[in-house]
Amino acid sequence: MGKNGYFRLINGENQTGIRLIPPKEGGRPLDINDVIEYMTMKDYACDLPTLRRAVEASAKEETTLVLDRHKRFPERECYKLTVAPDKMRASARFYAASEGAEDMTADEIMKDLEAQGIVCGVKRDAIEAYVQNREYCEDILLAEGEPAVQGKDAWIEYEFNTDKKAKPTLKEDGSVDFFHLNILNHCAKGDLLAVLHPEEKGVDGKNIFGERLRPADVKKLSFKYGQNIELSEDGMTLTSLVDGHVELVEGQVFVSDMLIVENVDNSTGNIEYEGSVQVNGNVSTNFSVKAHGDIIVKGVVEGASLEADGNIVIARGMNGMGKGSLYARGNIISKFLENATAQAEGYVASESILHSKIMAGGEVNVDGKRGFITGGRVSAAGGINVKTLGSEMGADTVVEVGADPKVKNRIAQLQKLIEEDTKALRTIQPVLTATTQKLSQGVKLGTDQLKQVYALNQTAQKKSAALKANQEELAELTEQTGSSTESQVKVRGMVYPGTKICIDDVSMTVQKSAHYCRFVKERGDVKMAPL
Repeated sequence: MGKNGYFRLINGENQTGIRLIPPKEGGRPLDINDVIEYMTMKDYACDLPTLRRAVEASAKEETTLVLDRHKRFPERECYKLTVAPDKMRASARFYAASEGAEDMTADEIMKDLEAQGIVCGVKRDAIEAYVQNREYCEDILLAEGEPAVQGKDAWIEYEFNTDKKAKPTLKEDGSVDFFHLNILNHCAKGDLLAVLHPEEKGVDGKNIFGERLRPADVKKLSFKYGQNIELSEDGMTLTSLVDGHVELVEGQVFVSDMLIVENVDNSTGNIEYEGSVQVNGNVSTNFSVKAHGDIIVKGVVEGASLEADGNIVIARGMNGMGKGSLYARGNIISKFLENATAQAEGYVASESILHSKIMAGGEVNVDGKRGFITGGRVSAAGGINVKTLGSEMGADTVVEVGADPKVKNRIAQLQKLIEEDTKALRTIQPVLTATTQKLSQGVKLGTDQLKQVYALNQTAQKKSAALKANQEELAELTEQTGSSTESQVKVRGMVYPGTKICIDDVSMTVQKSAHYCRFVKERGDVKMAPL
C-alpha cells in the first residue's frame, strides 16, 4: 500500500525549515491546505507563493523550504481532532514530529481522547495500527458511537381485501361478471380476519461522549372491531363468529351477517337492516331497502329506493320509472340504469345508462357490451369511460367530470344561503342605523320598540356570522373546483352531436359525430383529442 506525501519541521542551529516528502507507491501528493493549517496552528509564517511552488515540486521529489532564520524548539507529533456534528464519530489528522522530536504513543493518544471526554467506542486497534504504520495527512477514525437501534411500529395484517377501489371483472365479450365482483369479502364462521403484529422496541445507543441515545418511539396498535367478531386471548387475532361479509371502515373491522329475502314487495314491506341485504329476486316499485352493509339484488329494481353504507349491486339492472333512486357510500354496479337517480361516493359501473341522473365521487364506467350513455346527466369526479355517448335522435345528454358532484351541490347551496343572508342584512341594517341615530339624538324608545330592535340586532349578528362562514367555505370550495385536473371523458365508440361535455368550470357542445376520442381540459377550454 502506498504512502501519502507529508511534511515535517527541521530545527537547525540558525534557522527553521520544513521538509516536504513526496508520496510513495501511489499514495496521495501533499495538500497545501494541510501545511497551511499546521503552520497557522503552530504560528509559523511563510510566503504563500513560495510555499505553493515547493508543495507542487514535492509531488515528484523531496523539497526543503526555509521558514525563518531563528532556531525554534522542536515540535512533537500532534493531531487535529474533528468531531462529527452528531457526536457519533471522531477522526484525527496526524502531523509528523520535527526531526529528532518524539512521536506520540498509543497510550498517550488514548489518554488525550479521554481527557477530551471521548469515552465510548474508542478504536484501540486503529490507534495501535496507526502507531505501527504512521500515515500523515490522512483522516483516521479514532472513535465511533453506538447508534440507537430503531424499533418497528406495530402493524395489522388483514386477511381480506381492503381495497375499496377494486373493480368488477369484465368478461371477454365486454359484459360485467356479476358473480366475480372483487368488492365483496365473504367470510365463514371461524375464518381468520386479521393478525396483529406487535411493536418491536428499539435499543438505546451512545455517542462518543457516552451520552445516551434513545430510539424513536414505536407505534402501538390494538384492534378496533364490531359485533360478530372474536378476539383471541392474547389479543393478536380476530376471528369471525358468523357467516357474512367483512369490511374495513375507517380502521375498524366489521362483519355483517346477511339478511336474505326472495323479493322486496308487499310480502316484506320496506327493509332496514344493520348488516348486508341480499335480494334473490326483485325490488318492487315504491319500496325501500336500507342497509348498513351492502345491498345485493339478483333480479331487477323498479321505482324503488335503495340506500347502503357499503356497495349496491343489481345483477339485472334498474328501471327507476322516474322516481327510483340509489345511494351508496361505496360503489354502485348495475347491469343497466334507466330513468333513475344514482349517487355513489365511490365509482358507478354499468353496461348502459339511459335518461338518468348519475353522480359519482370516483369514475363512471359504461364499458360493457352495449356501453352507452343516452339522455340525462352523468357526473363523475374521477372521469367517465363510455362506448357510445349521446344519440342520433339528439336526446339531451350532459356529462361532467373534474369536480365532485357533492361539492358542486354544496356550492349551489352556499350561493343560495349567501344571497338570502345578504338580502336580509340589507333590510335589517337601515333599521338598526336609524335607531342608533335616534338614540344618539336623545329620542326615547318604548319597551316594545327596544325589544324589536334588540331582536333585529341579534338576528343581524347571527346572519353576519353565518354569511362570513359561508363565504369562506364557498371561496375554499370554489378554489378546489377551479384547480387543474386530469379527469377526462373517454369515448371508445361514437359521440353524437348535441352532447354537452363539462370539465370543471368549462364546457363544450359536440357539433359533429366523432369516433374513438377523449375530451380534456386544455388552456381553459374543453378540447377533443384522439383516444
